[in-house]
Amino acid sequence: MRMILVAALAMTPLLAKDNGTAKRLNEAADVFSEVMATPDKGIPQDMLSNAHCIVIVPGLKTAAFLVGGKYGKGFISCRSKSGVGWSAPGTVRIEGGSFGFQIGGSETDLIMLVMNQGGEDRLLSSKFTLGAEGSVAAGPVGRTATAQTDAQMHAEILSWSRSQGLFAGIALEGATLRQDLDDNADLYGQKLENREIVTSSRRTPKAAVKLIDLLNKQSSREHTNMPTGSGE
Repeated sequence: MRMILVAALAMTPLLAKDNGTAKRLNEAADVFSEVMATPDKGIPQDMLSNAHCIVIVPGLKTAAFLVGGKYGKGFISCRSKSGVGWSAPGTVRIEGGSFGFQIGGSETDLIMLVMNQGGEDRLLSSKFTLGAEGSVAAGPVGRTATAQTDAQMHAEILSWSRSQGLFAGIALEGATLRQDLDDNADLYGQKLENREIVTSSRRTPKAAVKLIDLLNKQSSREHTNMPTGSGE
């Protein structure tokens, strides 16, 4: 009986492909792939190459009737300590609200790039409010970043959204980003902190291989176009 229990616990990370976390990983990979497939209308390549971390939230939900709200789940990956390749992903939740006369609802894909160590440290805390605790700016769109403003050049985090086929920079001040320990447990079999996941050499779970391979392929840093392997 004890051996069966041990075997079941060892299999937990592999079973992630059958749950909602794994489905979101596939959706995040699809969002990133589609955005990078149109570089003249997507994230500037040099910004991706210089980013410390990336956050992808597929299907961020926005609902509004006088009082608006946002809610979504996604993933964070950071550069390895050597700067070569991307880490196994941690999971995040984003929540935020706005006020004003607005009626309607939508789903938006969200991508954020963390551009320096200060932004990375904030993002890897247990809870982080965008704009209140660090500078956040709407990211420029296009093949190069030559058109970026002074605010974009000095921002810790740049953000973009895609809704109904339109990809554009978006301001997210006031939204709260926090790690999701339950979803990390779905992937890794234990409630790991995001900092522990992305700053270690932890092996990429099978469910996340597609996303991390795409990040490695699209990064222009030398030798990052390498397979991640699979399984945890």
